Amino acid sequence: MRQAFYAILASATLWGPLPASAQRTPVRDLVVDDQGVPLRLVGYGLVTGLAGTGDIAYTGRNAQHTVQSVANLLRRFDIIVPPELLRTRNVAAVLVTAEVSPWLRPGGRFDVHVSSVGDARSLRDGVLWMTPLVSEVGGNAMATAQGALLIDDGDLVRRRVGWTGASGRITGGGVIEADLPRPAFGTATRLILKNPDIGVAARIAATIDSVLGKETAKVEDPGAITLTIPDSAGGPALGLERIRNLTIELRRPARIVIDQRNGTVVAGGDLTLGPGLVSVGGISLAIGGSAAAPTDTIAAAAASTGPLRMPTGATVQQLAAALHAVRTPPQLVAQVFEALRAVGALSAEVVAR
Repeated sequence: MRQAFYAILASATLWGPLPASAQRTPVRDLVVDDQGVPLRLVGYGLVTGLAGTGDIAYTGRNAQHTVQSVANLLRRFDIIVPPELLRTRNVAAVLVTAEVSPWLRPGGRFDVHVSSVGDARSLRDGVLWMTPLVSEVGGNAMATAQGALLIDDGDLVRRRVGWTGASGRITGGGVIEADLPRPAFGTATRLILKNPDIGVAARIAATIDSVLGKETAKVEDPGAITLTIPDSAGGPALGLERIRNLTIELRRPARIVIDQRNGTVVAGGDLTLGPGLVSVGGISLAIGGSAAAPTDTIAAAAASTGPLRMPTGATVQQLAAALHAVRTPPQLVAQVFEALRAVGALSAEVVAR
């Protein structure tokens, strides 16, 4: 009975009329096989070369964990310095994290993310000292990371509005040093959906069956599809590759993505605003009428401190430009869009990162 329901659902979504925003999406972008789950690595290290923005306690005493780490580092080079004589304003203790493919071999590179674990004000211009990375605390090091940090300009904004901490990334800064625990390739028996959805799972299963034969794929639940790859597919490995290259019709939901660090707003060009009135954190916004064109409103916003007014039908990009013109803090930009969605003036999912 359940399989019959899935078949009906897949048929309706595959052969029914498709919305204008539907597009073909490769299956490999929607799923990961149960043998290819990424491996997470973590490590503790030091960032050096900071311009006086490193770890220092508010009481005027040095951050003890950073001082001890620097002392231990110098000791490896046969340099003994009493901890009480060390100053750490140009050094910061950091946590290094990364996700790597289980198929990566020794010598393979990957990106790493670095974040402060002390009271460093910024990691700008810093260099990460070579840091061992492990998959579990106390385990053997599987990789190392080092290099110059790339810091987003949003880090400066966070400090101005009082946020604490600092973070950055190093592109290709990680290197695999030892063989990772690798699963057997081609033995996958399930596809795991990156974003569980019963409709998408049903469409993927129906597409697989139409190419490799019936009963090849069965929907287990909204987040998983069970595979029984036939011999006619050329073997498990080749069959899995054929499945990953299949495409399905997928309707992309309206979505607005907002970076809370720098206020960047990314959205489709056809998203418009309906009438509404919101007030968030001192920002008053009224949408309605057609007294002024959106471009005129943006220009006026830069020279005005009163309520911001936009005509009905203005686009998301035009509103974002107007909010930036009045120097709206990045975190308030996200709250404004959330408030517009709540009152029904915006029909889209708002994702704040």
